[in-house]
Amino acid sequence: MFMIDQRPIGCEHAPFVIAEMSGNHNHSLDRAIAIVEAAAKAGAHALKLQTYTADTMTIDAHRGEFTIKDDKSLWAGRNLYDLYKEAHTPWEWHAPIMERARLLGMAVFSTPFDESAVDFLETLDVPAYKIASFENSHIPLIRKVAATGKPLIMSTGMASIAELDEAVRAAREAGCRDLVLLKCTSTYPATPENTNLATIPHLRDLFGCQVGLSDHTMGVGASVAAVALGATVIEKHFTLSRADGGVDSAFSLEPHELAALVVETGRAHAAMGRITYGPTEAEKASLVFRRSLYVVKDMAAGEALSPENVRAIRPGLGLPPKELDRVLGLHVKAPVVRGTPLRWDLIG
Repeated sequence: MFMIDQRPIGCEHAPFVIAEMSGNHNHSLDRAIAIVEAAAKAGAHALKLQTYTADTMTIDAHRGEFTIKDDKSLWAGRNLYDLYKEAHTPWEWHAPIMERARLLGMAVFSTPFDESAVDFLETLDVPAYKIASFENSHIPLIRKVAATGKPLIMSTGMASIAELDEAVRAAREAGCRDLVLLKCTSTYPATPENTNLATIPHLRDLFGCQVGLSDHTMGVGASVAAVALGATVIEKHFTLSRADGGVDSAFSLEPHELAALVVETGRAHAAMGRITYGPTEAEKASLVFRRSLYVVKDMAAGEALSPENVRAIRPGLGLPPKELDRVLGLHVKAPVVRGTPLRWDLIG
């Protein structure tokens, strides 16, 4: 277990829910602030930004390889430079966004996409860093972030075990002590069938660190299931309304959905509990509703017990039903009225 901005990260605690703003501010600082306020109201524990410019991501070129050609992509046909120019969060917005998030009780940090972004975020005293799936092979960036000594959350999208091993080794060698690996499927949106949550406990066992989910599926089902598999961090893209559009809006949660995510992942964590058998303290009062043996007809002294005058019924104050064959044919010592729980001291 470790802390991010006074919030514990570990299996003993409810999952740490991160609302990812990404480019859903749609070029409006007022909208960005409104997203912060809505995330806080929904109960998110943290807000996350992305820190880059079009020029730190790529070059302003329009040759074929600088255009997204995947017909299934939300951004098919878009030029990379133009897309990142549209989606980036202006660096001068970071301070007011972060100030508002902190005032509302949320941790707030960012995903840097190059070393200059790390230098900038250090001036804002962020409490943690995120490495995006598309950067988990960027070893110089990972080393730069790890050298800050702050908790590092890294998405694992597309990475092989060998690549993850290299990234984790680089982080730890550079000074990272507190690491979270997020299972991630780098499609937008991701389908449940392509999410492979069973990887989560394997990641934890393989790398000996906290694990979680960067969830690009629609709804909250995958995130809730991830908690049952040991996820201690859940990250979801967040917007005020998908209908408002924006580069990431199609696979982002709306406020009522984020609120449900916080509640349901918390419930999933609480429900995991421990290995236990027998009645819990809460269940003990319900034992009375088990079946037991009752006298169901008035009986005279010396009368034999039979299927006609003894049955297994509710409530559970008599002998257990397993004793039925044993008592049939035995005799009662004294008169017994209908509705009496059968006990050994009634039988002669």
